[in-house]
Amino acid sequence: QVQLVESGGGLVQPGGSLRLSCAASGFTLSTYTMSWYRQAPGNERELVASITSTGASTNYADSVKGRFTISRDNGKNAVYLRMNSLKPEDTAVYYCKALRTGILRREYWGQGTQVTVSS
Repeated sequence: QVQLVESGGGLVQPGGSLRLSCAASGFTLSTYTMSWYRQAPGNERELVASITSTGASTNYADSVKGRFTISRDNGKNAVYLRMNSLKPEDTAVYYCKALRTGILRREYWGQGTQVTVSS
């Protein structure tokens, strides 16, 4: 069974840090571009960060540049999002996505993990 399972969300004060994890099962992440998205109530889902299959290239939304870091460990079949200097506007459900393009296109999403930044 193909699954992406996020973990590491929670309640944190402004200025704090969290590390989200996304673990894959039923398939191998190493050929997939991995991304983190987030969706706040009343808003559309937005791309936060992405990383290529080898980890050679990353991309970030302007709103998180310099504060968030995406990384992956293909040996552990997992991807991570380190979030520093968190702000109340970072509050959202964070989702992990795996995408493989081409003839054997596949796309998988996790169920999401809640991040709340509040004092």
